[in-house]
Amino acid sequence: MRQRRGTDTTFPERALSRLLRRHRVEPPPTRHRLILGDSRDMRELGDGEVQLVVTSPPYPMIEIWDELFETMGCITYRDMLNYLEEVWRECYRVLCDGGYLCINIGDALRRIDGAFRLFSNHAETIKQCEEIGFTVLPYILWKKPTNRPDAFLGSGFLPPNAYVTLDCEYILIFRKGRPRRFKPLDPYRYLSHYSKSERDVWFSQIWEVRGMRQESREAPRRLAAYPYEIPYRLVRMYSVMGDTVLDPFLGTGTTMLAAMKTHRNSVGYEIDASLLPLIWKRLGIKTRQIRVEGRVYEFTYQ
Repeated sequence: MRQRRGTDTTFPERALSRLLRRHRVEPPPTRHRLILGDSRDMRELGDGEVQLVVTSPPYPMIEIWDELFETMGCITYRDMLNYLEEVWRECYRVLCDGGYLCINIGDALRRIDGAFRLFSNHAETIKQCEEIGFTVLPYILWKKPTNRPDAFLGSGFLPPNAYVTLDCEYILIFRKGRPRRFKPLDPYRYLSHYSKSERDVWFSQIWEVRGMRQESREAPRRLAAYPYEIPYRLVRMYSVMGDTVLDPFLGTGTTMLAAMKTHRNSVGYEIDASLLPLIWKRLGIKTRQIRVEGRVYEFTYQ
């Protein structure tokens, strides 16, 4: 963003100031839908209905997701990847031209036949999405400061059979088609601007964001949720106020919360109905605020 000499304000901030002097522009009320179902079939969404997908799917070959994959009929590593590919194809369908898909995924290190091997989930996902038709963009490395610096795998202090620890995850960025176009001085786009300091941190390739505890006493099963800061940044970076954000693996509702707080609409798919109480608590939503029709739970947020 351009800066004039002698001022700290950015071009969007100055343009927004002029815009607000001429017109009364306020963030829009937003609509949020939670759908209990398998995101391989997002029949509730029309073609091109959403502008951004932000999600963290179950990672293939990570032990805490073995049971989930088994319930979906996935036994082998290839089964797990094929399951996720079906979801990415649905995401491509429901995204508008110029919409973005952001996937937080980690690689897996697992012992097979007595030896450790790497399962490169991020590379497989890039290959899948490129074949589907997405444009592959530079990815982000999320370095988790919570990992122990003295952790190691293998033979300790003796070479050559120790292994590098996996203390980074990937945030993969894809776009459908060419970049979106906007009308000059689109009010919601300018209301959605970020500051120079935000831009400098968010658009660097390495993010150091502290991870969340990987377990909830209130959850019926062990969960792995990314921290709010991750979807918050991605929603701010790749959408504008009034857009619709989709999370096909909603989990505890972190992406939906980020959309609510940034004046975006949202849709979340979650296959596990037992997570509903945890989601409503995370979102701060009372059951009386929710309209239910079939498997769709809907509420508005101002």
